Amino acid sequence: MRSDIGTAQDTSAADPGPGPMPPATARVEERTLTFEGFAYHCRIVHQDHPRTEPLILLGGSSQNRYAWLRHEKWLAEYCTTVTVDLPGYGTADFLPVVHGIDFLAANVRHMLGELAMPRVNLVGSCFGGAIALRFAQQYPAYVARLGLVGMTRVIPDDYADSVPRWTRMLEQGDRAGIAGELVERFMSPAGTGAVRKHAVVSRLLLRQFMAQSEDELRMSVEHNARLMSHDWYRDEPVPAVPSLVFTGEHDTLCTPAMGRAVAASLPAASFTTIKEADHLAPVERMEEFSDLIIRFCTQQPLVGLPYCNQVETLGTAVRRPAVPAPTGGSQAASVL
Repeated sequence: MRSDIGTAQDTSAADPGPGPMPPATARVEERTLTFEGFAYHCRIVHQDHPRTEPLILLGGSSQNRYAWLRHEKWLAEYCTTVTVDLPGYGTADFLPVVHGIDFLAANVRHMLGELAMPRVNLVGSCFGGAIALRFAQQYPAYVARLGLVGMTRVIPDDYADSVPRWTRMLEQGDRAGIAGELVERFMSPAGTGAVRKHAVVSRLLLRQFMAQSEDELRMSVEHNARLMSHDWYRDEPVPAVPSLVFTGEHDTLCTPAMGRAVAASLPAASFTTIKEADHLAPVERMEEFSDLIIRFCTQQPLVGLPYCNQVETLGTAVRRPAVPAPTGGSQAASVL
């Protein structure tokens, strides 16, 4: 298990039961590419009559490119969809700790060049959100829309404090111990609120952690070091593109307050939470998650969705300084 802020999202790779697959007519392509000597893999589900730019999904640190298979029925109907095993993750080459989020963002740019995709909808979940945001900061011309799921500007202190212990447990082969801790950390605790599929996702997450290969464990240890050795977030300009930040309403790992702070740091962003979900909203509510992404990418209204709470408009471009009240008035203009 890669012990990082995006680990919980990786349960999208765990199969919660029978589900949809891409349409039988979909053209699926698998490509192996090389960036600065490291091989990586991408999966492209082509849509010959797209209604929006290609959708690039950057998943959590333990997700591979197949983690989104059950989302493809909904996503691929509207646009070409790309998932990827970047170096250091999935079945791509091992990536030494010296390479951080800047390297991974540059790798995404390399992939878009190889796929001849000059402008895309970019959605990053958890650790993938950190890569997506860095990509948007460094390669803004590629980004048509930016989506961040279960994202935070700051790794929680208790999580960062646990990483060295989890690394030691991984090195010692204590899979059961770390698996139990990680499930408790990523799933919302009892009493937090109703969460769809909470029990089954917990079991699947535990099983996924326990089934990791020696190579995956080695990557996990290296990822822990990468997480603590490189900037997670940088306060740098972000392109003024449509942005959406969201998570589950009961997310206790990257809380709604953390997501709201991310949205407020973007030029203009919609922020919301998915009902009856926690940090694992993409797997607990797959269809709803996919619907929200497609609505965002195709510029459909996000208000009034039965599975979402209130949609807020946040960001640096929508905040206005207070204006003094006219002479004789008693109120100042409101600040959004």
